[in-house]
Amino acid sequence: MFEDRLWTRSYIFVCIAGFLTSFSFFLLVPTLPFYLSETFDISPAAVGAVLSCYVIAVLCVRPFAGCVADSYPRKKVYIISYILFATAFCGYLGFARTLPLFIILRVFHGFAFGSLSTTANTLVIDIMPSSRRGEGLGYYGVMNNLAMAFGPMTGLFVMNSYGFDALFAVSLTAAVVGLVFASMVRSAYRAPSPNPTKVISIDRFFLVAGLPASIVLFLLAVPYGITSSYMALYAADCGITAHSGLFFTVMAMGLIISRLNSGKRVDKGYITQTIRRGFYLVVCGVVGEALLATVASINVSATNVLYFLSALCFGYGFGTMFPAFNTLFVNLAPNSRRATANATYLTGWDVGIGSGMLLGGALSEFGFSVSFIFGVVLVITAMVLFIFYVTPHFERHRLR
Repeated sequence: MFEDRLWTRSYIFVCIAGFLTSFSFFLLVPTLPFYLSETFDISPAAVGAVLSCYVIAVLCVRPFAGCVADSYPRKKVYIISYILFATAFCGYLGFARTLPLFIILRVFHGFAFGSLSTTANTLVIDIMPSSRRGEGLGYYGVMNNLAMAFGPMTGLFVMNSYGFDALFAVSLTAAVVGLVFASMVRSAYRAPSPNPTKVISIDRFFLVAGLPASIVLFLLAVPYGITSSYMALYAADCGITAHSGLFFTVMAMGLIISRLNSGKRVDKGYITQTIRRGFYLVVCGVVGEALLATVASINVSATNVLYFLSALCFGYGFGTMFPAFNTLFVNLAPNSRRATANATYLTGWDVGIGSGMLLGGALSEFGFSVSFIFGVVLVITAMVLFIFYVTPHFERHRLR
């Protein structure tokens, strides 16, 4: 009974800390393009390049973070990463007043976030009983999706009402409160992996068996990065009158509702089937996004309906897939390499998000609709690869 209360309490604390991590992050996702454009007067392509620095930094640190979290006390790595993540928000208030300094700050922030999110995701797996792991990852994801629901909307409101300094102050406050909850997380003692000084090789930093699935995640994440970074600008370009923050709210509601069910399906063993179901919905979502500009030239009311319907399909599809993909990677790795499996899972995602930010800005020079049409092509390619290659590969190499 005591052990049940211990893991339940720690799970609640890590979920709250995860919510505040994501909330502080999503406050800035739709607002930083405006900040960069207004403060430094740079083009959309340059905005995409600057924003992608953050995700590139996350990408670079993920493999090392997974290795460190497998080799040393995970809770200490978690807290140190959270301190660095929270401290970075101070830089937006007083340090990053020129474009080069802003880029340096974003790289530092990306390093901190990459280490923090990798370790936090692995702590959830450590804390949860194995029979409820998919459900636990699903609910943990719900907290992140709640942050996605309220973060962009809150960020746009604070930016429009009080300015950028107030926006950065709110982000800093959320991160500091999250650090308090993170410090209260407790997990069972876990012996570090043997031979931490072993000769460096690729399999120490990546789960080789998970690389095919990581490629599929990359292809999926590119349109996700485009949507997260450029939907507000795309909607304004299409003449959509609805508040741009509401798109992310509807999208997050789809993510939340789907996660409440998908985690339980994963625990019953329907891993690849759940991912395939999510793919069908994501395809509907990205096709709807790509058609917004065309529909806007015909009927404004229909455009608003398509706008929110696309958000719902997009969010519901990704929410269905996330716990299943995470479990797929964990089931390909021995227990001693959970953090490395998570790092490989998240690395594919990060590369795609960063590429989406960069490519979305570059392709927007030809019109935002071109960026979203490109996303349709990538999602369909990812679905084909998953069905005909990744699924058989997973069945051959799964450990549990």
